[in-house]
Amino acid sequence: MTVSPTSLPAPVVSRQRVRARWALAALPLVLLAAVVFAVGTGAVHISPAQVVSILLAPLGVPALAAYEDQQAAVLHAIRLPRVVLGLLVGAGLAVAGTAMQGLFRNPLADPGLLGISSGAGLAAAMSVVLGLHLFGTYTLPVMAFLGSVVSTAVIYALAQERGRMNVATMLLAGIAVNALCGAGTGLMTYLATDEQLRSITFWQLGSLGGATWPAVLSAAPLLLVGVLGLPLLARALNALTLGESSAAHLGIPVTAVKWAVVGLVALSVGAGVAVAGAIGFVGLVVPHLMRLLTGPNHATLLPASALAGATLLVLADLLARTIVMPSELPIGIVTALLGAPFFLYLLRQGRRGGRL
Repeated sequence: MTVSPTSLPAPVVSRQRVRARWALAALPLVLLAAVVFAVGTGAVHISPAQVVSILLAPLGVPALAAYEDQQAAVLHAIRLPRVVLGLLVGAGLAVAGTAMQGLFRNPLADPGLLGISSGAGLAAAMSVVLGLHLFGTYTLPVMAFLGSVVSTAVIYALAQERGRMNVATMLLAGIAVNALCGAGTGLMTYLATDEQLRSITFWQLGSLGGATWPAVLSAAPLLLVGVLGLPLLARALNALTLGESSAAHLGIPVTAVKWAVVGLVALSVGAGVAVAGAIGFVGLVVPHLMRLLTGPNHATLLPASALAGATLLVLADLLARTIVMPSELPIGIVTALLGAPFFLYLLRQGRRGGRL
């Protein structure tokens, strides 16, 4: 169970506030360094000074280092959209995971474990196989969003028991939804043509290899709504850690907050799955780690998770595209290989310290 920030001793809260301030000051710098390193690394090497020079050239800033036109073209057309997409998707998944854990009051809640990602993937696969173009270039993100909303609503409805959230039922419902959506995606795979099958496989493994500026621009508004909207509910999520009845007595519109969180989580996950596929463990490990670092106050936990999630996915994508050059690993494999052992370590440490 998550811990209310108001239920902790004053010295603990004070230390957490200091760590939270340092984290919120350091994480943007770490993310910036990761972005510069990622866009400069690859078959065509671009030094950090050249990266800064290329990025600032449109503003008329004198170049810090000379660079070639090829380097500028590679950075603008290939690497930068990929890094920006990874940044947005990582932030969206991490914030969604943090909000889910706050809503369900359980650190094991995660869009992937609860079937939200698989619901979004099924809807996206259906749109490809059935040839849907209802919303133009926004069809995939919108369909994935609708799939994630439906799966989230089903899980949430099943987990309710006399107005309370039953964690065991929640996890079982997530398993069932995952299985059902997996079967549906399998059916779409069976019906798909060779070209459609490649697209579906891309989603199942997760990859940023198809990142282009049109893809970034189509998903960015939806992801930013979730990333920027969920922190506005930080006070309500803090109150919900005390229980729904206590939150209601504090003046929190509990039902409205629940659906707002569900909608924003579904928006972030749906848009992320549509453009990058099913990427696991970002929404599970990052919030858990940030909670240990900054404490349970969602006012700092949500932005810290967004920054850390963006950094993690940018670095994971860098590893995925460079570790087996000239081939490329699916980023979902990298995050699973890094995230699963790390989460097991955090889980063991948390149990020793009585935090879980």
